[in-house]
Amino acid sequence: MRNVTDVDRLAARHRPPGQPVMHQDWGKLLFMHWRIEENLLRPHVPPSLEIDTYGGSAWIAITPFTMWDIRAFPPYVPPVPGLNSMHELNVRTYVHHNGVPGVWFFSLDANSSAAVMGARAVYHLPYYNADIEIAGKKKIRYKLIRDDDPPAQFKASWSVGEPLPQSQPGSREFFLTERYILYTEYDDTLYRARIYHEPWQLYEAELTSFSSTMLEANGIAQPKTQPILHHAEEVNVDIWLLEMVDD
Repeated sequence: MRNVTDVDRLAARHRPPGQPVMHQDWGKLLFMHWRIEENLLRPHVPPSLEIDTYGGSAWIAITPFTMWDIRAFPPYVPPVPGLNSMHELNVRTYVHHNGVPGVWFFSLDANSSAAVMGARAVYHLPYYNADIEIAGKKKIRYKLIRDDDPPAQFKASWSVGEPLPQSQPGSREFFLTERYILYTEYDDTLYRARIYHEPWQLYEAELTSFSSTMLEANGIAQPKTQPILHHAEEVNVDIWLLEMVDD
C-alpha cells in the first residue's frame, strides 16, 4: 500500500458523483483526540487497512455530537417525525487503503433504536443503543449510558471558545477532522462509504469535566494524557451507499 499524500486528503473532500441516499445536519460536536501507539490499535483494525498516522503517531478519538434534519433522498422526501433527530457518540481512528484516507469506527452509540438497527443492517457499523442527554450552547453538557453490552458510559462538559482559522492540508487539525470516507468490514469483505459536507469551522474548546469508559469497552486503555479538543457547530452532511473496496 502506498502512503497518503495531501492531494489524496483533498481529493477525499470533493463531492462524490451520483446520488446520496441520506441527509443529516450535525452540530454541538466535540473532537477529543489522543495520540496512541499504533500497535495498540492494530489488533482492532482489519489487516486490509493501514493505520493513518500524523506526527509519527496513530490517533484515537471520542466524538460526541447531535444531529437533526435526518431524511432520505431524493430531496423531496420529508423527515419522518420521531426519526429526524438523535444524539450520537463515536469512537474511531484513522486509516487508509491504497492511499484513500478514511475513518474506522470501533463503536457508535445513538439514542434511536431505529437508527441503530438501520445502520447495523445497511452499513455494517457497530452501533449500540444508549440513553443520551445533551444541553447548552456555549457551555455544553453531554451524558451517555449504553443500554447494550458491553456496558459503557461517557460524561463530559466543555466550554466553546473562539473560532479557529480554516485548517489547511498538512496541519494536524486537517488530518484529525477533515475525514470524508468511512470503512467497514462484513463477511471478510472491505467496504467504504463517502460523505460530503463543507470544511469544518472549528472552535477552541476547554474541557471542564470528563469521565468515560468508551475506549475500555472497545478493549483499548484510556490514554492518561489530556485530549486535544476542537468544537464544531452545524454542518450539512450528505451520505452515499456502501461500495465494495477492490484490492
